Amino acid sequence: MIQAVVDNVRWQMSLDRKTTALKQLQGHMWRAAFAAGRMKAEFFEDVVPAVRKWREAGMKVYIYSSGSVEAQKLLFGHSTEGDILELVDGHFDTKIGHKVESESYRKIANSIGCSTNNILFLTDVTLEASAAEEADVHVAVVVRPGNAGLTDDEKTYYSLITSFSELYLPSST
Repeated sequence: MIQAVVDNVRWQMSLDRKTTALKQLQGHMWRAAFAAGRMKAEFFEDVVPAVRKWREAGMKVYIYSSGSVEAQKLLFGHSTEGDILELVDGHFDTKIGHKVESESYRKIANSIGCSTNNILFLTDVTLEASAAEEADVHVAVVVRPGNAGLTDDEKTYYSLITSFSELYLPSST
């Protein structure tokens, strides 16, 4: 029985499945590793300074990830930058809906009390970008080492960034 569960988990991971149960299991495993000090989350060097700048300008920052909320909090609470949870106003995972479904972005907007057209969603997955745009969310596709390649059509259609410092966001104050 245990081997069957292990095999199933490995199979889901090999397919990059985004099931809530798998992400919760990964979160529990991460908790143990972070608590033991064996893991620290790393962010690209432009991320934390950009998020700090946005926060100073009065903007809110939310995380929407296929990783569980618990896993998100572990990453931001145990990073090479220290505990940076104070930079995040809230967390969303697949419990709100899948990232490739436009309704998920409408639910997030409703949950945080703003219009979808006041949200900028950053992603490296064009199916997610398409779903967000369908919900009238602004999108930038982040191109980073290790991300899946983009087609020529995707490169011309989407706003692409290679660094958070490329984003100009108007102050919300």
